[in-house]
Amino acid sequence: MIRIAKGSIRWILTAGACAVAASVVTLFDDRFRIIAYIFILLTVFFIGFFRDPHRIPDYSEIHDDHVLLAPADGRVMAIKDGAVQIFMNFHNVHVNRTPISGRVRSIRYKKGSHIPAFTKSSSRNERNEIVIANKDTQCAVTQIAGTVTRRIVSYVKEGDFVQRGGRIGMIRFGSRVDVTIPDNFEVVIRKGDRVRAGETVIAIERSGTGDE
Repeated sequence: MIRIAKGSIRWILTAGACAVAASVVTLFDDRFRIIAYIFILLTVFFIGFFRDPHRIPDYSEIHDDHVLLAPADGRVMAIKDGAVQIFMNFHNVHVNRTPISGRVRSIRYKKGSHIPAFTKSSSRNERNEIVIANKDTQCAVTQIAGTVTRRIVSYVKEGDFVQRGGRIGMIRFGSRVDVTIPDNFEVVIRKGDRVRAGETVIAIERSGTGDE
């Protein structure tokens, strides 16, 4: 059974209800057939877009405390300024996950523009920064709105404890997620790589730094 992202079922139900209504009207007026088809396709699209599959972290031979997982599905746009930037396309799962286990230290939302998330000007875009920390390290996951995106959703609040790979929010209809890399971690992915939230290891703690 397909799991649907938290707070998204209403999109599917609305499109589905419109599809049913248009299909019924089509029995009396064939001109509504195309409208029925459109809403049927929209319902299928929403089911695929708002899917929230189970994820198993890809680090069977690495201790949990020594890795950072990808916070989003998508393609690595850039690795710079101590952060990994991941661009999410329409076909990607849009639920975001925490790279580490820890407590939500702060959540900072900032209003802004809706410029394409892959451009330099996107630094002015609407965003939501979630800082997660534990006794050993800290990282920030920043959800950045894109051109179509008009809603950044956070599933957590300050003080919540989150397990590595746990769901922390989503961004609707394509956008970008940045994650800061702690100084004692080494990035193990490259620009252009495809990653999966809560599954792909993006950084590993440097040998010896976690034993001090």
